[in-house]
Amino acid sequence: MGMLERRCLVVVGAQWGDEGKGKIVDVLAANVDVVARYQGGANAGHTVNVDGETFILHQIPSGILHDGTRCLIGNGVVLDVDQFLIELDKLHERGIDAESRIGISGRAHLLLEHHKRLDQANEAVRGAGRIGTTGKGIGPAYEDKVARGGVRVADLVDAERAHRLILAAVERANNRLRALRADTVSPDEIADRMIARRDRILPMLHDTGREILDTLARPGTRVLLEGAQGAMLDIDHGTYPYVTSSSTTAAGAASGVGIGPTVIDGVLGVVKAYTTRVGGGPLPTEMDPGMAEHLRELGGEFGATTGRPRRCGWFDAVVVRYAAQVNGLTGLAVTKLDVLDTFEELRICTAYRAGNEIHDSFPWDLGLLERVTPVFETMPGWRTSTSDARSIDDLPPAARAYLDRLEALTGVPIEFVSVGTARDQIIDVRPVGQPR
Repeated sequence: MGMLERRCLVVVGAQWGDEGKGKIVDVLAANVDVVARYQGGANAGHTVNVDGETFILHQIPSGILHDGTRCLIGNGVVLDVDQFLIELDKLHERGIDAESRIGISGRAHLLLEHHKRLDQANEAVRGAGRIGTTGKGIGPAYEDKVARGGVRVADLVDAERAHRLILAAVERANNRLRALRADTVSPDEIADRMIARRDRILPMLHDTGREILDTLARPGTRVLLEGAQGAMLDIDHGTYPYVTSSSTTAAGAASGVGIGPTVIDGVLGVVKAYTTRVGGGPLPTEMDPGMAEHLRELGGEFGATTGRPRRCGWFDAVVVRYAAQVNGLTGLAVTKLDVLDTFEELRICTAYRAGNEIHDSFPWDLGLLERVTPVFETMPGWRTSTSDARSIDDLPPAARAYLDRLEALTGVPIEFVSVGTARDQIIDVRPVGQPR
């Protein structure tokens, strides 16, 4: 069964995020009824190019760019209401009816101004050991959730209760901000601002899990679950502590929208034809500064949320094999193949070396990971443009050989290849009806 035939498909990042999930979701969303976001918050930045127009979506699922597609924000998301409404209004200004097609789980937690202040203050005191967060308040919002001190979207139904809960949460945050010698925030101002937004948010409240199951109960319907960040930033399975604060993997998708894991019948891992990451933490295949800068300029490797330059490295098959393990990947989408069009030679990491030992699986020991050196294979580049390719046969032989090697090393079949930012610059490697 191909990806376009799956009833409930999860799309996950299989590296450190920024793999191009937004475009892949946008392409697949043309054939689905519901797209649901299952974790993260406004720290995500999904860039989609439609007819020469660029859209950057932070919290609203990428499927919103297709008329008629229903978009849900699941309970696993921490919702920055202010930024969400700004995003919604910008879509409206560009002629996209979004508000009537969005449902928000009442179980999702609110991300408020004090979370952002705490995030930035925590990073400041870490000094040289800073994680490299986006400063968007994601970590502190999840901390409040786990500490059972968070405020949920459903709490806005009762304005008095919401006001009381927000005041208490802000007072707790201010105590921490004082301890960090950072500026505090006004509890009443934050509470009043959130209460003022109730009238726009409450009509969008839905039971996302129930809606997904009801959708799938109708014959011929399809649902896509969209993740943010990537597997290597997962709170449990990533390069801890240089991770995000949520479950970015396919297992997090079921929990994050309110369905059982048996409903999911496919997991598509999105990978770049090379590797990038933003922020601190190990990147075993990181290029030398000159090569990294060259690739960064070719690929536009700057964060969609923060604008920070991304660190660049060669394709790391050890990472993607591990991502396949923790996600149960059933297919890969390889993006930005065209960025490599001018390279004479390409490297692929097949294993790690630490002293006299070779590691072909991803180590859990951060200390070991920081010491390893990559074991590389070298392949010839194709030195010609791939941007006009629309089938696998259109690619030059060296590009096809490169993809074949990635598929062999990761053990996951490649289903899609992206060769540009436009919607039509994508190759369905095994079209419907062909063997998979």
